[in-house]
Amino acid sequence: MSQKTASKQKRRAGLGQFFRSVWLELKKVSWPNRKEIVTYTAVVLVSVLIVALVFWIFDSIFSFLMNFIL
Repeated sequence: MSQKTASKQKRRAGLGQFFRSVWLELKKVSWPNRKEIVTYTAVVLVSVLIVALVFWIFDSIFSFLMNFIL
């Protein structure tokens, strides 16, 4: 067996071991249930809306001030 062939086999074995390890780690993850996903999504959407509103208010104030000054 040549060195090149041995290197390819090691790489394949390493790649297979990597995916097995990834799969085992994914099995350990505590996945959220449907109720948690809906709750987390609502929290994110409300947070985004609040931040967007704050940005809009500050942008409007600064725009008004710049138009007043200029």
